[in-house]
Amino acid sequence: MLRRRSVLALYRRLFSAYGPQNWWPADSPFEVMVGAVLTQNTAWRNVEQAIAALKVRDLLDPGRIVSLPQAELAALIRPAGYFNVKARRLANLCRWLEEGGGLRRLSRQGTASLRASLLAVNGVGPETADDILLYAFNRPVFVIDAYTRRLLQRLGWIGGDEPYETLRLAFEAVLDPDADLFNEYHALIVRHAKEKCIAARACRHCGVERPFLSRRGPGNRPAGATVRR
Repeated sequence: MLRRRSVLALYRRLFSAYGPQNWWPADSPFEVMVGAVLTQNTAWRNVEQAIAALKVRDLLDPGRIVSLPQAELAALIRPAGYFNVKARRLANLCRWLEEGGGLRRLSRQGTASLRASLLAVNGVGPETADDILLYAFNRPVFVIDAYTRRLLQRLGWIGGDEPYETLRLAFEAVLDPDADLFNEYHALIVRHAKEKCIAARACRHCGVERPFLSRRGPGNRPAGATVRR
């Protein structure tokens, strides 16, 4: 499905265009985990507001979040949207952390075991679990999100409806198991997805995509492949 040479070439073009992204924006691994739950179906600026509300109350701690009445937790994270659902999910994740002995003890587990354990937490799906594994536990697990699917489909590398695990394993099969590389690659894809495409020769957005689209030939290129989205 994916070719190592093309996947690495895309990474180099992304890095050249945007530079290092220094992701995940958080002060601790636990804050990464909270952000991974809260960012489901919402913009990051809303997550920042919710996390700031927890910090002001000195509640950015798994034990304190578990002890908090759910209605109070939901009110604090309201800016992140779907606050009642996310309050339950965040509490579930915090209980998992506490029952597992905390980050240090959980870090001793192998990646496959840790991933399976995370996926067993109610409200934690594959993308959220992999966000946590990559950015909080520094494990070489590639995160597949909507931005990644959109870019790969645009380049003609995938059909767009492949199962999550198929795409994750395809990336991991062609790249060396390097958590720092996976971190930077995923962050760059997100940055690229948010970059505006402009009608100018110096457009970074088109500069990344154009070489890959041109290799497909005019007859196979998607309509509007190099114009503003």
